[in-house]
Amino acid sequence: MAAPAVRFMETQARVYRRTWKASAFTTFLNPVLFLLAMGMGLGTLVDRGQAASLQGLSYLQFLAPGLLAATAMQTAAGDSSFPVMAGIKWQKTYYAALATPISARDLAFGHLAWVCVRLLMATVAFVVVMAVFGVARFPGGILAIAPAMLTGMAFAAPITAFAARLKNDTNLSTLFRFGIVPLFLFSGTFFPISQLPEWLRPVAYVTPLWHGVELTRATALGTASAFSPALHTGYLLLWVAVGAVLAERAFRWRLVR
Repeated sequence: MAAPAVRFMETQARVYRRTWKASAFTTFLNPVLFLLAMGMGLGTLVDRGQAASLQGLSYLQFLAPGLLAATAMQTAAGDSSFPVMAGIKWQKTYYAALATPISARDLAFGHLAWVCVRLLMATVAFVVVMAVFGVARFPGGILAIAPAMLTGMAFAAPITAFAARLKNDTNLSTLFRFGIVPLFLFSGTFFPISQLPEWLRPVAYVTPLWHGVELTRATALGTASAFSPALHTGYLLLWVAVGAVLAERAFRWRLVR
């Protein structure tokens, strides 16, 4: 990564130093509430008759790694949508940065690098909570951080490109309502894809979150995934690479033309 991009990432980090308390509370609270309510609450009912469909895992064990990947998706989507629009349209900090030796390319890659740092913080916090609940054992819990972060970046890059081209935030609200929320619910986080109607399963298979959930769960628990880990990883890397290229082009189109 070019030095100017690192400098822009450093700028984002300095801003975050003043706002981290607002996100730190929810970073730990959300996984605790989800695992308590869904894993230990609803999970007791699921465990009575559905253990066979969960590869012999308890529902809490099945749920936790999926939520780790889904949390990475939500974190990436949040940090790659409205903050990008703010930098371009509302606060115009990106235009101010362009008055320095930083280029549009540096802005795009620096932003994605900062999202990667945010994903590291969020996933580490989630794994700590998983360890408290007894579902993150060494080394699987620690190793699961990597596929979860990769899942987040598979969303961060294309969403950054999408947000950079928008004129208003209406489409961002639509993205969350009809994109992020349905993926969160129907990409294997809460139940196996095999329980979806047959006609809907191929839709789930092409979503990056499903691949991320499968890879994260297999890494954390040592269970078998639907496809080989290499295929899941390659698919997610493809989303990151294509998204990064589109993000760089979108920043140049919006900020330099």
